[in-house]
Amino acid sequence: MEAAAVLSTPRVALDARARALFSPRSSLHSPQSLNLRLTARPRALAAAKPRFLNPHPDPASDGGRGARDVIAMVVPFLRGTAWEQPPPDLASFLYKNRIVYLGMCLVPSVTELMLAEFLYLQYEDAEKPIYLYINSTGTTKNGEKLGYETEALAVYDAMSKPVPYEKHNCRYVKVPIFTLCVGNAWGEAALLLAAGAKGNRAALPSSTIMIKQPIGRFQGQATDVDIARKEIRNVKIEMVKLLSRHIGKPMDEIAQDIRRPKYFSPSEAVDYGIIDKVLYNEKGHEDAGVVSELKRSNLI
Repeated sequence: MEAAAVLSTPRVALDARARALFSPRSSLHSPQSLNLRLTARPRALAAAKPRFLNPHPDPASDGGRGARDVIAMVVPFLRGTAWEQPPPDLASFLYKNRIVYLGMCLVPSVTELMLAEFLYLQYEDAEKPIYLYINSTGTTKNGEKLGYETEALAVYDAMSKPVPYEKHNCRYVKVPIFTLCVGNAWGEAALLLAAGAKGNRAALPSSTIMIKQPIGRFQGQATDVDIARKEIRNVKIEMVKLLSRHIGKPMDEIAQDIRRPKYFSPSEAVDYGIIDKVLYNEKGHEDAGVVSELKRSNLI
């Protein structure tokens, strides 16, 4: 009975205080708090707590029975400068600036995403250009074939005019596409780089550009290998034809150049016709890529 009295007596006092705290008048005097919670504890538990952990001693702890009131206050957190904000959604940021970034090998999932981005950006604005940033090794990586040349041709058909209708604007994606090499543009990726809008095909000083003939990996019975060999030969002829169209060189010369992989520094790519300009910064006007260093040292 005595223990019950110890716990029941403060409850009556707490009910009166709770009504005062949660009344409209009290809420005006404490706008900084989000919520208040009242709990009752026996005086014995409150007294056992060290004083440095209890900066507001219980008024009833000095005599008699009682319990201290514990008020839990939640202070709102206000975000200040931009660095305290959560990181932005980078994909949405690229969409906002109409940038399509090709940073992987050309495999079906990458091609599907690129075509979807082209169509969406054209639907959003049918006049503003699209910026295609390229850092890709084409359909191969470390000598291993990961995709098919048709993946690059699918993207090419969407961004370039068909040859018989060059005098008409009958591209699948009608807005101009500006291309920029920001790392590597090898093989089929170099074709996409050259297929950009004339005068707006560029590369950064440390970029590497390379053209080569398609790679085939055949297995199976003799008839299947023969069919695949004919198909890869047709793809090679088509690639040479498209490169000749955008570079402005004869097909025989390009076919001779791609018998082995041919690397270009950005300045050499301008002279060859793959790109139109090199985007230098204020630090200098000299190529700084690996290929450029090797050629300056007469190593390649």
